[in-house]
Amino acid sequence: MAETDIQRGLRLAWRQVATGLLLLVVSLAFAEPAPSPSVTVGSKTFTESVILGEALSLLLADAGIPVRQRAALGGTRILWGALLSGEIDVYPEYSGTLLREILADQRLNGVDALRAALAERGVAMSAPLGFENTYAVAVTAEISERLGLETISDLRAHPELRFGFSNEFLDRGDGWPGLQRRYRLPQTRVRGLDHDLAYRGIASGRIDATVVYTTDAEIERYGLKQLADDLAYFDDYQAVLLYRGDLAPRAPEAVRLLQRFEGAISEPVMAGLNGMVKLDGASEREAAARLLADRFGVEIAVQRTGLWRRLLARTLEHLGLVSVSLTAAILVAVPLGIVAARRPRLGQWLLGLTGVLQTVPSLALFVFLIPLLGIGWLPSVVALFIYSLLPIVRNTHAGLNDIPRPIRESADVIGLTPTARLRLVELPLAARSILAGIKTSAVLNVGTATLAALIGAGGYGQPILTGIRLDDTGLIMQGAIPAALLALAFQGLFELGEHWVVPRGLRLQPSAGL
Repeated sequence: MAETDIQRGLRLAWRQVATGLLLLVVSLAFAEPAPSPSVTVGSKTFTESVILGEALSLLLADAGIPVRQRAALGGTRILWGALLSGEIDVYPEYSGTLLREILADQRLNGVDALRAALAERGVAMSAPLGFENTYAVAVTAEISERLGLETISDLRAHPELRFGFSNEFLDRGDGWPGLQRRYRLPQTRVRGLDHDLAYRGIASGRIDATVVYTTDAEIERYGLKQLADDLAYFDDYQAVLLYRGDLAPRAPEAVRLLQRFEGAISEPVMAGLNGMVKLDGASEREAAARLLADRFGVEIAVQRTGLWRRLLARTLEHLGLVSVSLTAAILVAVPLGIVAARRPRLGQWLLGLTGVLQTVPSLALFVFLIPLLGIGWLPSVVALFIYSLLPIVRNTHAGLNDIPRPIRESADVIGLTPTARLRLVELPLAARSILAGIKTSAVLNVGTATLAALIGAGGYGQPILTGIRLDDTGLIMQGAIPAALLALAFQGLFELGEHWVVPRGLRLQPSAGL
């Protein structure tokens, strides 16, 4: 009778695996749309870039050109790599970033040399869009008045000041290292944080100085004083459009529409659009529609997507990422755990390898996979799969090793082959430990998947990142709360699965004392 229970448990276990495979197929079906759009528009993860990306997308779509948008993908290197690999066709960039960061090793002089260097890489550049958005060091008006700060050079006399810069600026070729050398700044209390969070930091008094973009709406909102760049460190950062060289023969009408933006946007106009989003609560798409109406006479009606519709879309995206990566991890990690338990020496290597993979910072792993797999869904699933391995491998290994020796010997005495012993005795006995590892992986997977929005995979991370950028707690909660609920749902699902997989005798709880 005990053997019948074990066999029944195994049949249910295999049914669970089949269900997981079905989830895999379904998730693959909705994870990425099948048709390839004619033009893919990208943008960086700050408001101005997103507005420009939205404006490009709306104008192309209004002309009947199929377009796909990859908004708020990340920093400069992610967008540049995506353009070179063909993941995107066009995105807004700045001339100073091209000269001092992307092509810094070329030591280029002048626009003609810049265009030639870009052409060698299969990239074309538009004429300037009409506004400059350069860097500036800013402090509060109170600090400026109290310490007499007017120029960046004045900071040399105040080594006690606390600096907070965006993480990208800390490492850019035209960022903090060069700024510190040019001005011989003595400050050592320098921290990296998100660009939009830096404004909150300086407003709360936790940092004394930060770097701003000169078209940021927050400069006026927080009453910041921009210090003069008296040694002319920051280059001319004219806004331009970068697009793939093969876009012109492939979609000449699209290139003609992109060229309409050349010289069409002044600095006050761009600052006003940024303020419309950051201060007035409009969406980037609404600001983009305003730009098209005011500058080009193109009237486009923009309707806001309802909360529940957005939530459904983000849930499907997040479920696709988690279900595919977790199912793949289960199918790989359980066999690896079995091998690790049966081959102790090899097992130490397997546990060590999965442990090392687990120590790689999650955001770094997402970015490392971009050159190999591009941006979006696929690298995100692979990264989440890697992060899901360790708990399952380790718990499978531990569960099998913890089986008492007399039980194994009894299985040998009745003549079970090693495969039959594993299938009929060892796996059912280790099922609770294995499921505990799967539950741990599922919860970690749901949380880590929010980072996938940084490389264009969507999910609950999208409203979280947008909320951080716009200083909107409500948007952050629209991603954070559903992610927490989904993690609890997965945990509950596997708790229920334990009743199907673990034999009844192993689920009996000891009674209270007699």
